[in-house]
Amino acid sequence: MSIRIMLVDDHAILRHGLSRSFQQEEDLKVIGQAKDGHSTVGLVRELSPDVVVMDIAMPDLNGMDATRQIARECPHVKVVGLSMHSSNKYVREMFRAGAKGYLLKDCPFEELTQAIRTVVDGKVYLSPSISHTVIEDYINKPDDESAFSVLSQREREVLQLLAEGNTTKQVGRRLHISPKTVEAHRLRIMNKLEIDNIAQLTKYAVLEGLTTPEP
Repeated sequence: MSIRIMLVDDHAILRHGLSRSFQQEEDLKVIGQAKDGHSTVGLVRELSPDVVVMDIAMPDLNGMDATRQIARECPHVKVVGLSMHSSNKYVREMFRAGAKGYLLKDCPFEELTQAIRTVVDGKVYLSPSISHTVIEDYINKPDDESAFSVLSQREREVLQLLAEGNTTKQVGRRLHISPKTVEAHRLRIMNKLEIDNIAQLTKYAVLEGLTTPEP
């Protein structure tokens, strides 16, 4: 029986390339694709894949928070992070969110298939190319606080959308909450982070991996 896979990345060309490669694997089958975190969570509920190959930096809802929602709502679904980021911050937060594997986008396709089969077998897969990052982080990591420990999930969603240039009304429409509620979240975020302007909030969101800077 084939392992059912969902591909998540905001670049269609990457999803298309991976999908074509998976067609050559007898035991692996792509059953769905998504380009952002919110649609990913909805499709996972609908399709119930065995594995989600998850990008990290995506618009609207990042891969870390999408992974956290999937782990909470569909714990049987395995998430494998596939990212261009090798920073210990991204690796650490993906595993904390519930991912079972993490690889870099420049890895060989054969390594990705190995990771998928490994997590389906109930094991954890960490690419050898970044294993030293995790070990160093474990040894040297200071007791700092990240956005994922300081802010609630809703606050992170609001912060990401604001940092991506959405207005208060646009954020409210996307999250199905009132502009007044968005403003309350924004003020609470600023108080927690001791930041008093949107420019600094945007910088913080980028540094914490909630979003990426404009190209």
